[in-house]
Amino acid sequence: MPRFILVLVIAALALVYVQARASWWLTFMIVWVAAAHVTGAAGQVATTVLAILFVLPALVLTIKPLRRTWLAKPVVDIFRKILPEMSPTERDAIEAGTVWWDAQLFSGRPHRDTLLGYGPATLTPEEQSFLDVECEKLCDLVNDWETTMVWQDLSPTTWQYIKDKGFLGMTIPKQYGGKQFSAYAHSQVIMKLATRCSAAAVSVMVPNSLGPAELLMHYGTEEQKKHYLPRLARGEEIPCFALTSPYAGSDAAVIPDVGIVCKGTFEGRETLGFHVTWDKCYITFGSIATVLGLAFRALDPDRLLGGDAEPGITCALIPTDHPGVNIGRRHWPLNAVFQNGPNSGKDVFIPLDWVIGGRAQVGNGWRTLMKYLAAGRAISLPSSNVGMAKIAVRGTGAYAAVRHQFRTAVGKFEGVQEALGRMGGNLYVMDAARRLSAHAVDLGDRQISHHRTHAHGDQRRHGRRRRQRHLHGAVELSCARL
Repeated sequence: MPRFILVLVIAALALVYVQARASWWLTFMIVWVAAAHVTGAAGQVATTVLAILFVLPALVLTIKPLRRTWLAKPVVDIFRKILPEMSPTERDAIEAGTVWWDAQLFSGRPHRDTLLGYGPATLTPEEQSFLDVECEKLCDLVNDWETTMVWQDLSPTTWQYIKDKGFLGMTIPKQYGGKQFSAYAHSQVIMKLATRCSAAAVSVMVPNSLGPAELLMHYGTEEQKKHYLPRLARGEEIPCFALTSPYAGSDAAVIPDVGIVCKGTFEGRETLGFHVTWDKCYITFGSIATVLGLAFRALDPDRLLGGDAEPGITCALIPTDHPGVNIGRRHWPLNAVFQNGPNSGKDVFIPLDWVIGGRAQVGNGWRTLMKYLAAGRAISLPSSNVGMAKIAVRGTGAYAAVRHQFRTAVGKFEGVQEALGRMGGNLYVMDAARRLSAHAVDLGDRQISHHRTHAHGDQRRHGRRRRQRHLHGAVELSCARL
């Protein structure tokens, strides 16, 4: 019998290693129990016990109706009693995108042929030319020293160049005056700018991903598209999107800002709209915007829209010169000079036509935000992180090459090489994740897993910065002691 137990352990480990199907386990268990009985290693009673302990569970796991009835359903019922019921906003968040090829990664059985079948991300000749010419010129116009110490902003010349060359309309369709670049081209531009000037990267990436243009393109009425998109593409309108609240962060599900459906006077006539009260902070471009994208919770106590009393989160576009809109004092977080600031309003009346998508989209803002702002986050934030990581790794590697200690470049010391190797390896992984995420958006997948790409890039970026500080500090400390 000890030999049979040894065979059982070895075979079980092998089946686990190859991630065998349940049917393989069932077949092995039947053969193993039968062999133990035939060879006399197990008597009648022992064989029955072994069959109950090993064959019966494998049988239940293999036959789907039995597995669902005897195992899955009881377990699910227990968890339903323990866990809270899923809210409509949580369900919308789950259904707002796809999990794309990432689902195979988490299943433990990724099909690499499927991934390779998507092909590499590529740029069109127009996109490549923009990256080589216009983007290169913009990099020549800016640097972090001048934007931080001289202008505390991008220079007027730089702002005008950004507007004239269409940097603010890279994702807007050509029929509305934009460039209609791919997500990958957008990512390449942001990454390159981030290696030169963080304020320039943020100023270009926000209107192209986290601003109202993305929502207008997918949900706006044709009248809204014709009015706003050409102006946004030319830089005549500077957009911002007000989502973050002082006590709710950027969690749209719990924003306290409220818009009550009512009738009011607009342009001399009575019209249906909202009395909106909001308080937002940390809004990129909030201090210079001409048009404000606003997320608020719509309430309809008098049922003027004919539906629920609480339609839900709604997104609207409001000109910043509209009466009642208050643009607060500019934020200056950590001396970062990209334009950022608060805005607020109390009982500001806006017509129903200012809702992105009109009346039909009242209450659909949560799904809108989850689906299309997620795509921007899969592009902009990873791209800027990778750009800053590239310049940091390049600078650290160059410093390690020119800084000498004991008549030897410190980059040749094994301890320094180890840190540089980790930095380079993490950078390679970050860039691969960036490219794959942007390519997925181009293929049409608005993936929820953008959060993983963003968080993964942030984690590795912070680790790289720690190693960079430790490396520079250790070198200087060793020199100071000599």
